[in-house]
Amino acid sequence: MTAGGSGGAMEVEQTLVATPVGDARISWHRPVGAARAVLGLGHGTGRGIEAADLAVLAAALPAHGITVALVEQPWKVADEKEAPDPQTLDVGWMPVAGRLTAEGVPLVVGGRSAGARVACRTAAASGAVAVLAMAFPLHPPGLPEDSRAEELLGSGLPTLVVQGEKDPYGGPEEFPDLPTGWRLAEVPVADHVFAVPESAPLPAAETLALITGTVTAWLADLALW
Repeated sequence: MTAGGSGGAMEVEQTLVATPVGDARISWHRPVGAARAVLGLGHGTGRGIEAADLAVLAAALPAHGITVALVEQPWKVADEKEAPDPQTLDVGWMPVAGRLTAEGVPLVVGGRSAGARVACRTAAASGAVAVLAMAFPLHPPGLPEDSRAEELLGSGLPTLVVQGEKDPYGGPEEFPDLPTGWRLAEVPVADHVFAVPESAPLPAAETLALITGTVTAWLADLALW
């Protein structure tokens, strides 16, 4: 199913994708010309695809030839209040990944928080060539011993981790040494949603611009086209 979006200068095409756990929804942000790659991004367990970091990437990357596909998990589409377990999230993601690969250009998967975890767990099976992990929850707040580093490293694919310096789910200094071809980009004094205090060296708008520039440069360095 495809429908046109409304409420903005540019219409956003939306596609429903049937999965074993309900319908997921893709909101497509496409370049004017032919796409060089697709970046599929999932949301966390709190905010949906309206999260500031996802929204700014969807607005900026099409100008660089990247189709950004913002993916709402079935539980969000069904307006449920709580996210299901990780296995169910993965089941809801894989048919979406299949739809993204059908675009016929290289696929990069990613997301923020829980969406980043899903991307890492499923990237290899989805046919992706790289992973973008935004605000990866390395551990629950206050429980650094409960590390998810193995999950982060499990895809074996080139990965960019974009992490707030003050993220309670794991600051940049808590991450393990990353393999060759991986990058960890620190966002100064930002928290888990990349919010910054008024006294931050970079205001909120410039912080989001830093994230966008970092992701854009990384995608170019991947030499996908």
